[in-house]
Amino acid sequence: MSDLVLLAIAFTVLTLIGTPLFAAVGLTTFLALFLIDIPYTLMAQTGYTSLTPFPLLTIPLFVLAGRLMETGGMGSRLIGIATSLVGTYRGSLGLVTVFACMLFAALSGSGPATTAAIGSITVPAMQKDGYKTPFAAAIAAAAGALGSLIPPSNLMIIYGLVSETSIPRLFLAGFLPGFLITTLLMIAVYVISRRRGYGGSEGEPFSWAPARRAAWNGKWAIGAPLLILGGIYSGAFTPTEAASVAVFYALFVGVVIHRELTLAKVVEALRFTALMTGLLILLTPTLAFGQLSAFYDVPAAVEAAITNITTNPVIVLMLIGVFYIIIGTFMESLAQIILFTAVFLPLVTSLGIDPVFFGIFTVITCEIGFLTPPLGGNLNVAARISGITIEAVSVAVLPFILAYCIGLVVLIFFPDFVTWLPNLVYGPAR
Repeated sequence: MSDLVLLAIAFTVLTLIGTPLFAAVGLTTFLALFLIDIPYTLMAQTGYTSLTPFPLLTIPLFVLAGRLMETGGMGSRLIGIATSLVGTYRGSLGLVTVFACMLFAALSGSGPATTAAIGSITVPAMQKDGYKTPFAAAIAAAAGALGSLIPPSNLMIIYGLVSETSIPRLFLAGFLPGFLITTLLMIAVYVISRRRGYGGSEGEPFSWAPARRAAWNGKWAIGAPLLILGGIYSGAFTPTEAASVAVFYALFVGVVIHRELTLAKVVEALRFTALMTGLLILLTPTLAFGQLSAFYDVPAAVEAAITNITTNPVIVLMLIGVFYIIIGTFMESLAQIILFTAVFLPLVTSLGIDPVFFGIFTVITCEIGFLTPPLGGNLNVAARISGITIEAVSVAVLPFILAYCIGLVVLIFFPDFVTWLPNLVYGPAR
């Protein structure tokens, strides 16, 4: 136990002094190897094996496809579809932002990428329509987090690899919670906008003609998620193959159909993908650290400590949720999933909780982490887009964090809402 305390202190100190997370985890892992006298070659072996799983290729491919679709004109057409469906009423642009983020989430797989793609267009428009800048940025940040919940999702892929859970089942399980969170975010936007008088108080009522025109103009953008997810669930191709198809689809539509994708934009998309997927460097130290936790019987110790307090699955999930949300304020979601899935998954499965449900639960807590400072990936993106400080966005995003928390509590009490769709398609999990 003294070794565990020493490792916890070392990791905490390294994190507080500003050491990059992969280095903090790596140095703590080296210290653990030294304390229990395991050869340091474990890090090299883990580094190799952590990056060899073929499904891992899905992440950079989906990031690249999402960026190509954004710069190739699909993002703006999705916003046009969302605008035609929402109309021009109080808070309409905010509602459009949430709805467009939900649509684009089916293309990108990343929360920060969705925030950047949609927010860069809608935040300036909201500012012109009288929205306070922090509120506009907060809408984009909160709605952008849907990119990690609505499939395809990079975080679901990582969770599936770490927990050995079916990725297609996880993707299907994200749909209904994604719609639930979207609805809660839209309610929050509408209530706040109406109270503060944001957006036009009058506008043309919804009619099918503009919606049909927008849908026709954006038919290639709508076709992307149908192709990607339809191909996965029909068995035509695996998630990794679907990501490859998405890249070629984005290139074809951007170059041949819309003719907005230039060589410079393709190079920029490749650069963006390299920056976004650079976080995969965290895989080596975090997986090694996760393996070492078995030597210290950390999962068993955590299970014993919590079950001594309660064995009620609802209370256990709430305790884990609070812990995840606190951890998410300073830890990357990728590292959070890799480090703590191995710790908590044995506990929750022993209480009868479905691993697929726990995956969606984990992703939603990570989304809340996207919205909490000081790390807050989506907050940083939204702050850069809007030209204000992250502190200002952090205050304005609080109502939307509440919406996510309400959605999380609803799912905890009604877990079948998560597992119903994958069980319907693939049969009950064994």
